[in-house]
Amino acid sequence: MMYKSIFARSFSEHEQKKMGCGAFIGCLIIAFCICAFFSPSLAPLPTRELKFATGINLKMLRNTVEASKPQNLSTVEASNPPNLRADVITMESQIICNFTEAASDFCEMHGDIRIHGNSSTIFVPGFNLEDTFTGQNSLGIKPYARKGDEGAMETVRSFTFSPEMPGCTSNHSVPGIVFSIGGYAENNFHGFTDVVIPLYLTSRKFKGQVKFLLADKNARWTTKFKIILEKLSNYKAIDIDKEEGVHCFPRIILGLEKHKELNIDPLKSPHYSMKNFREFLRSSYHLKREYAITLRHGEKKRPRLLIISRKRTRAFMNEQELVKMAQNLKFDVVLLEAHSNLTEFSEVVNSCDVMMGVHGAGLTNLVFLPNNAVFIQVVPLGRLEWLARTDFGDPSKNMNLRYLEYRIEQRESSLIQKYPPEDIVFKDPYLIQRRGWSDFRSVYLDNQNVKLDVRRFRATLVEALRMLSM
Repeated sequence: MMYKSIFARSFSEHEQKKMGCGAFIGCLIIAFCICAFFSPSLAPLPTRELKFATGINLKMLRNTVEASKPQNLSTVEASNPPNLRADVITMESQIICNFTEAASDFCEMHGDIRIHGNSSTIFVPGFNLEDTFTGQNSLGIKPYARKGDEGAMETVRSFTFSPEMPGCTSNHSVPGIVFSIGGYAENNFHGFTDVVIPLYLTSRKFKGQVKFLLADKNARWTTKFKIILEKLSNYKAIDIDKEEGVHCFPRIILGLEKHKELNIDPLKSPHYSMKNFREFLRSSYHLKREYAITLRHGEKKRPRLLIISRKRTRAFMNEQELVKMAQNLKFDVVLLEAHSNLTEFSEVVNSCDVMMGVHGAGLTNLVFLPNNAVFIQVVPLGRLEWLARTDFGDPSKNMNLRYLEYRIEQRESSLIQKYPPEDIVFKDPYLIQRRGWSDFRSVYLDNQNVKLDVRRFRATLVEALRMLSM
């Protein structure tokens, strides 16, 4: 009451009303500021458990490291420092990188992530990456899944990181995946094993709600794999190299996860397999046959055999003789060279029960074969068995296919016309290999053709028929 009395004596009634209104408004402003400062963000970042291979050298980077975590796992989180640009939203950012895989390095970033394609720079607020990326990573990351191959990686663009935050010119509400289609990607085998399968493995979980940022864009590659890109993403791919503006994403993945050649390791990705991938291909290309023919005694069904023809190297020198022998075994024979129109060629492959060919990129089309089909790989001279099995033999077994391998003899190789029988080319291919890959490739891959002994090879086709009757 005393306070009210003093107040009344000091101010007129009209002035008291004005001051009361002002005090009320001031209280509202103070209350609003307190709530804005202490309340959680209206749109908090989604949290999820990032599942990378937990190898002993896996690096998970954050600004502060908990002492209780193992030494091989380090974690870093950062908020925007106060001196950043005013248009940067204050929100927590996170980056997790895996440098331990044999074929690829890849990083996943959450938060306010920005990318300037023309300079190949990714902006992550609040990070000092100079002390984090050491050794081969200090110059950035090349998002192509063949990191140990210098020949492939020299044509791949490198992406670096920066804590600076330029203004956004394009805002995106879905994640982005940055990957290169440089390297050897134009080769059919490498197109699948270095890009398509890793891209499927990395992006399928987003169910189309993801944008692809293509580095080292190649028009032939994007045309060839157009259907696959459209099935994995609901958005038009961005040629990121040519982008002069800054694209802002809530999440960016740089690089693709790759396990093995033409394969998916179920131990690393329990939710995905080559079986899933082949089902995805059948659906994408509207392929009709899920299973190969089953031969039963007394039925007159004729299995369909596809012979992958080659013209320049590792070609069959007696194709017609081979076709005639197979027809005598009651095969319907298709002799065709693999080509880049996957819509057409995948349909041909899927219509066949047996596919055969000399080791080479054309055999990659085995991914379109129906389940239980027989795949026959002809292995040239040069002790190429390890390469043949790594690239196609072992992968085919995870595709629900039956695998047969035919190793040619010296008399079936065109090399016998160039070198004497006692030459080191025949006696010690490993010595040629030690001279370097270019010498080895020149002798055994680029300058060798095959003339099959049809009588000897006949037993392999008979075994294929037996497999189809199982």
